This record gives sequence, C-alpha cells and structure tokens, in this order.
Amino acid sequence: MLDKELLEQLKGYLERITEPIVLASSLDDRPKSAEMKTMLDEIAAVSDLVTHEQRDDDQRRPSFAIERPGTDISVRFAGLPLGHEFTSLVLAMLQVGGVPVKADEPLIEAVKAIPGELEFVTYMSLSCQNCPTVVQALNAMAVLNPNIKHTAVEGSLFQDEVEERRILAVPTVFLNGEEWGSGRMDIGDFVAKLSTAGVSTESFNAKDPYEVLVLGGGPAGAAAAIYAARKGIRTGLAAPNVGGQVLDTMAIENFVSVPYTEGPKFAAGLEQHLAAYDLDLMKNVTATSLEPGAEGELHTVHFEGGGSLKARTVILATGARWRTLGVPGEQDYRNKGVSFCPHCDGPLFKDKPIAVVGGGNSGVEAAIDLAGVTEKVTVIEFLDDLKADEVLLDKLHSLPNTAVLTGARTTEVHGDGGQLTRISYEDRESGEQRTLDVNGVFVQIGLLPNTEWLVDSGVELSERGELVIDERGRTNVPGIYGAGDCTVVPFKQIVVAEGTGATAALSAFDHLIRTAAPEPRESVSV
Repeated sequence: MLDKELLEQLKGYLERITEPIVLASSLDDRPKSAEMKTMLDEIAAVSDLVTHEQRDDDQRRPSFAIERPGTDISVRFAGLPLGHEFTSLVLAMLQVGGVPVKADEPLIEAVKAIPGELEFVTYMSLSCQNCPTVVQALNAMAVLNPNIKHTAVEGSLFQDEVEERRILAVPTVFLNGEEWGSGRMDIGDFVAKLSTAGVSTESFNAKDPYEVLVLGGGPAGAAAAIYAARKGIRTGLAAPNVGGQVLDTMAIENFVSVPYTEGPKFAAGLEQHLAAYDLDLMKNVTATSLEPGAEGELHTVHFEGGGSLKARTVILATGARWRTLGVPGEQDYRNKGVSFCPHCDGPLFKDKPIAVVGGGNSGVEAAIDLAGVTEKVTVIEFLDDLKADEVLLDKLHSLPNTAVLTGARTTEVHGDGGQLTRISYEDRESGEQRTLDVNGVFVQIGLLPNTEWLVDSGVELSERGELVIDERGRTNVPGIYGAGDCTVVPFKQIVVAEGTGATAALSAFDHLIRTAAPEPRESVSV
C-alpha cells in the first residue's frame, strides 16, 4: 500500500513518539477497507509503539481511530488519509504519541480551557489543499483537550452521507451534529469562533514600537519582513496567516527555479524562512484601522481584539481575495453550489453538470480540471471572447464535455433552499434572459484588494480600491508603503509580489536612515 521509501520516512518520524498508540479500525468488505487494513498493518510494522487492532466498533467503515491507551485522547479518520491528508495522518500519530503540539503557548492554553463536550466532523477531499489545515488543527485540539473529539471524513468515500447533509464544499465542519463552519481555518480561528470574547490582542499595547511593521503574511509581506530583518532593524509582521492566497493555490509552476510546488508547501517555506530571522511574527490577527502619524511621529495600527502596534514605517501587504458575482442568490448558495476552489470542491460534483464563470486563465484552467470529474462544464464569459492563453483554449476545446457561452452576463443563482439548481444569465447581444441547469458554479472572475479597512486612513486608493504606490512602493503618506496584490502593481503573480515586498522594505529602510527617530515623550505628572 505504502511504498518502501515512504515507509522509511514514516519510521524515522515515529521514532520520535514516546507514548504507545493504537490504530483501531472499523472495516467492511469494500476494497477500500482492504486497502486500509494493509496500510495500518504496514504502519504498525515500522514501530514497536504502534499496534493495529480491528474492532469494527464505528458506524463509518472503513475508518480508524488513533488512540493513546489509558487516556481519552483519540482522533479518527473515515477514509484513507492519503494525498494532501497523509501529512495529517503523520502529525496525528506523532501528537497522540506524545510529541508536543507546535503552537503559540497562549493558543495552547486557550484550547485546553475550552469547556463542554465538542464533537467535530470535518468533510474533506484528498485533492483539497485547504482541508489539511482544518483537519490538523482539530486533531491537535483533540490531543490538547480530551473533551474535544474529531473525525475527518473523506467525502468521496461516504457519498451518501455527503448528499444527505447536502455538502457541496470542503472543508465543511459540523459541531455536535450541526453545520458549524466551512473553508480554511486554523487553531486560532477555531479558538476565536468558540470563544465569545474572541482572540485578545491587548498584549500588543505593551510592545515597543517597530522600525518596520509589515501587515500581511503572503509572498509580498514575507519578502518585505525578511528584507527588513536582514538590515538588523526591529521588524514585526502581523497577519491572519502566513501564505495568504498561496494557501488556496494548488499547483505553482511559474515560480522561477522551482518547476513545481503546491501552495501549502510554498507557504510553509515562507514561514520557515521568516523563522530564520530575528523578527516578531504575530499570526491569527487582523488589522482594523490605520492612524498615520504626523511628520516625525509614529504610525499606529489597531487590531481586532483591542490591541494596537506602533511603528516608524508600515508596509501594507494585505493581499486580495476572490471577486464575487454580486448577484441575487450567490451568498445564499455559497458552499451549497457556489464555489471558488475547483481543486477543493470539484470531487463533490462528480458526474454532475456545472458552470465556470470567467474566461481568463483561471477560469479555463478550472474548467479543464473539472471536466475530468463532472458530467459537463459550461464556461460563461461576459466578454465576446475568452481571454485565456491559446494553449489552454486548445485544451478546453478538445474536451468532449465542455461548452462555452460568451457575451453572457450572469444575473442570478437559483436553488431549492438547500443547494443550487440553476443559474440565470443575459445574452448581452439580444438582451434575452436564459437559464442553465447546473448543480455547481465556480466563480473565477478576478480579485478584490483587502483594503476596505484603509478607506478612512488618508492613504490613497484607486477606483478599484488598490493602494496607489510609486516605483519605490511609496504611498502618498510618508513612511507608509504598499506591496503585492493589494496595490496598483499589474500582474498579480507570486514572483511579482515578492519583488514588490523587497522593494517596499528597501524603501522603508532608506526612509529610516534619512529621517530621525521620534523623541520619546516624557510622562508629565499633574
């Protein structure tokens, strides 16, 4: 089941465990059960501290629990955790086996303090690059807090359950039998959602001012922080996560010198590189407002949770997010047929008709991928021609189960209250309204910059909401810089974003050495 090289790597990892673990399986007569039994036997054979016991005590089959005997610590996989989820399997075995969970200490303590009996179920697909983050977060929380239980369910293997619960997007999380959340979430997100108070950032108020404060953890923000830290100046990076949009990217084939990699792996490399420098990395935090300082004064950034940070220079690298259609029904059926990630959600539409809105490279690439699993893919493009690269168009037109509608404006999303059933569009030439029966719509129409929180800051934004910067990354406010996809820089690409991040950091350093630091204000007693 597992090749020799992979088993050797696994043996090396399992040498780190200090507690015995039991792989307790529940199997049936399906071929996948036979594969699971073989896999678990192979894993147990590489470590004296791992055993496999077939118990058949769980209703989901094939499935298996990873247990620490004599404790309530346990996590479960329903299905074969291969592909993107093999790392989740390895981490779960390590953590159940006594290897400490890697997370900030405040987060660990917050997880341990979560009250009540919580039973999480995550529906995932093996081709989803966001699912492992959710699975690994909940597995870690189950190890830290035995009152938390978690089962990761491979949707394609439990299709009846997926259809009964009308799950059309992964990862989707159920809590105590009720749908609770969807999309990428890490431990910080779960703690914030489970806590009525949210994640406090009040400890930020005690931090000394930074010489460079970077907001955003994508390629642009990471490059900016690394370039600033290399100058030996006090540098901070604050962001919801490290990776940004890269975390939602399946294949990366145009990052020069790296022929192929995947988004989560690339993001992990960014975080590893950041850790090599003396900088203050603050994750799971979101900026809410910016107060530029007067000339010679510090700038102030406020965050959700009540905290604020001060800095002599600020680099805004908050990235962008998927643009939505903005039509009736879209939000009602988001994750119930309306999706933005073909790699994540495509397998849930096996043998069903779907549409892709958008005829650029992203849209056509999505259509090509989806044609391999769905009944039919219809590409809907507002303009009169598709704008994707010719090589992609040739591939699209060669597929027998694809169709193209150009000059079509999507006007409404319809459903039965539980899931999407059709969409309406306008023929722009005739003005005629038409409908298309589909079970899913994948929206691929570009990006929106994450800059709404800057509207009242005094920093200039373009008509599209992008930061207006010059060739050095400078905004209209001295000491504040922009980088990456949230700016007017054309061509939203990883390599371009990293270049703008480096430019912004070098410009910030140049600003610092040419201006005097603010004099500390003495307290005055009355």
